[in-house]
Amino acid sequence: MANQPDPAAAPSAADAHLTPSLRTPLRSDAFALSEEDKINGIEQHFRHIMDLLGLDLTDDSLKGTPRRVAKMFVHEWFRGLDPAHRPDVRLFENRYDYHQMLVERDITVFSCCEHHFVPIVGKAHVAYLPGEHVVGLSKLNRVVQYYARRPQVQERLTRQIAEELKQALHTDNVAVLIEADHLCVMSRGVNDTSSATITADYGGVFGQDEHLRREFLRLIGK
Repeated sequence: MANQPDPAAAPSAADAHLTPSLRTPLRSDAFALSEEDKINGIEQHFRHIMDLLGLDLTDDSLKGTPRRVAKMFVHEWFRGLDPAHRPDVRLFENRYDYHQMLVERDITVFSCCEHHFVPIVGKAHVAYLPGEHVVGLSKLNRVVQYYARRPQVQERLTRQIAEELKQALHTDNVAVLIEADHLCVMSRGVNDTSSATITADYGGVFGQDEHLRREFLRLIGK
């Protein structure tokens, strides 16, 4: 059996700016293949999975499924693995002299549980205290979506978003809260369709000032 590259040998370009504990587990050669090569390989393997399940791949409804799944994985569900899709968070001068909390709430989270490869669906709420600069609001959404679109655990996802925003905004005064439903809990195992998972990261003054945290929670309806 050929030796596999050591994931710890060198950080992936996707997460090199994060501490090792926050990096998505990736091999150092994770981007050696082109997107088209990955799609072709996944298509072949998924076709084999369907074949093992006994599905008739000559059926009109099924014959295109392996290709559709492969394209979905590479172009949609897991596009956040590729550092080429990392959003460029541009800052603008805070000419308005606005230094109160800014909150972007109910940002759609669609991710994938890395333990069972089924969806995680929910909302992210992000806040920061502007200093000399502010950020375009859509960039907050794009940061959330970039890290969500990869195999994930919610705890890591929350911290990855928080650390990315701290670096991009040049401030530790960032709060991130995610509430999500996990289909690995809903559709298998305990089959619990009523529970939700909540994770939070409070940086800078959000971690020090209880009143500020309460105001953040009030503004997002918690």
